Amino acid sequence: IAKDSIEKMDTTLRGSFFYEAFLYYNPLVMVAMMVWLWGVNLWAFLHYRVNYSKIFDLDQNHLTHKHIWKVAILYIGLPLVLILPFDVLYRSSRFFFLGTLLRLSLPLQPITFADFFVADVLTSMSKVLSDIERSLCRMYHRQVCRAAFEAEELCGSHSIWIPCILALPYLFRFAQCLRQYTDTKERSCLFNALKYSTAFPVVFLSALKYHVLPEYWEGVYRPLWLLSSVVNSFYSFYWDISRDWDFSLFSGISRTKNLGLRAHLVYNPRWVYYWAIGSNLLLRCAWTYKLSAHLRHNYLTVFTFSGLEMLRRFQWIFFRVENEHNRMLLRTSSSPETEMGLLATDDEEHVV
Repeated sequence: IAKDSIEKMDTTLRGSFFYEAFLYYNPLVMVAMMVWLWGVNLWAFLHYRVNYSKIFDLDQNHLTHKHIWKVAILYIGLPLVLILPFDVLYRSSRFFFLGTLLRLSLPLQPITFADFFVADVLTSMSKVLSDIERSLCRMYHRQVCRAAFEAEELCGSHSIWIPCILALPYLFRFAQCLRQYTDTKERSCLFNALKYSTAFPVVFLSALKYHVLPEYWEGVYRPLWLLSSVVNSFYSFYWDISRDWDFSLFSGISRTKNLGLRAHLVYNPRWVYYWAIGSNLLLRCAWTYKLSAHLRHNYLTVFTFSGLEMLRRFQWIFFRVENEHNRMLLRTSSSPETEMGLLATDDEEHVV
């Protein structure tokens, strides 16, 4: 019946119907996708014996990848389970996540790995957060399934809330870097803060298209937007490779036999690291698309680019946690076997 009704719609009405469906369901699909991918990350860490439970400073009652996938199924239909106060459905893990969200929004204490890790993941979900704001705005103002021009007046591309929500995760991460500098006095924290600040021009210059005359946009602001996009994409790519993953690609010297990489590699085969570098560059450039309000009218394209960003972040997680795992081993002067000695592999034990 639904298929027959859609086919009978004229082209304009059908496009509006799919846009409405996309606006309300896309955020939930993207969140569920990220949770599923996180479950795959956990499975891979267990398989390659990466002790991420210690990296994230978790206790022994945290979730395995199987439990994460169970929660992912639940999140599709019940997103409010996160705030359920009863001691069911992994309450300790849910509250740990909510506590992390609170700390990253108010960095009043020293930043942990889990704090900035979650904030980094949220930067990849900024478009999802923006879509949630738009859908809530439409529902609040009773603009659901109204004519496009009616909804645009209150909750459309002219809304100042869109760039504000897009920029919010980067503001969180920027504040965390400044807090880290206050605690450690390491200059690299300032350079990291500078990296996140380069996202702000991309977001707000794009939003200016709806608030300036077309000739000003084409002659002044669009070139500035393109320049800021290039700076942000390549700066972020450089930081991913050199700092987050600790590869020697940009160091000018080969520190190991693993050309452009690092001495200790957890995953195999080796070519996956080079694939990650190349694909990360391409997806970093594509990432600019989802931050740009003036490029978001084709919902299928936006959905595709949002999904690609989820996959880029999913890939980034493997090598970021691997790098932290190597650092932890170096600090404790332990072998991988010693670090993982307490990890269980059967389904009955909570291992990671």
